[in-house]
Amino acid sequence: MQDNPLRRWLSNLTGKHGRQPVLVKALSKRDHRRVLRHFLALDSNDRLLRFGSMLRDEQVIAYVNKIDFSKDIVFGVVNRMFQLAGVGHLAFISREAHPDSINYTDKEKVAEFGVSVAASARGQGVGTRLFERAAMHCRNSDVDTLYMQCLSSNRTMMHIAKKAGMEIKREYGEADAHLHLPPPSPSSVLAEALEEQVAKIDYAVKRNTRAALKWLSPKK
Repeated sequence: MQDNPLRRWLSNLTGKHGRQPVLVKALSKRDHRRVLRHFLALDSNDRLLRFGSMLRDEQVIAYVNKIDFSKDIVFGVVNRMFQLAGVGHLAFISREAHPDSINYTDKEKVAEFGVSVAASARGQGVGTRLFERAAMHCRNSDVDTLYMQCLSSNRTMMHIAKKAGMEIKREYGEADAHLHLPPPSPSSVLAEALEEQVAKIDYAVKRNTRAALKWLSPKK
C-alpha cells in the first residue's frame, strides 16, 4: 500500500469515467434496520459468497442482531434512494484468536473484514472502496494486520485481495488473505477524517431528500 492515502482519496472523490464518487460512511446503531434490509436482499448465491454458507433469513437476522456497533466498525455506501449499496463489516479480535497472527504482528489485535455489494451496484468499485476505507481505519487505529476469509470461488473478493497486494492462502475451497498495513501518518488520518465528513454530508442530503419526496408524494 503506497503511503499517499490523501492523494488517493482526492482522486476517488473526483469519480472515474464520469461516475459519481463512491463515499464510505461509518454506520451506527440507528442504521441497524437498513443494514438488515441490505443483507436480506442478498440472494442465496450472494449469501454463500458473503458468509461461506447459504444462510436462511432467520440466520441473517441473528447475524445482524449480534453486530456490536460500539466495538465493530460497519461501513456503508448509500445510493440515491437512501439504500445501502454495499456494507463492510470490520471486526477486531485478539492476536491469539487467529491461528496465524503470531507470525505477522506483535500488536494486541488484528482485524477481519467482510463485504457485500447489492446486485444493482456491481461494477462500480463499491467493494474496493469499502475495503480501502476499512484498511485505512485499521491503519489509523494502530492495527497492522487485516484479514479476509472467503470461498476461493468468490471472484470479487479475490480481485479485491489481489489488487490490494494481500497474501492469499487457499485450502479446501477457502481462501485466507492478509494484508500488512503501515503505521498511521498525518496524511492517512486526514484522509479518513475528510472522507467521513464528506460522507456524512452526502448521507444527510440523501436522507433529507428521501424524507421530502415521501412527504410530497400523494397520500392514498
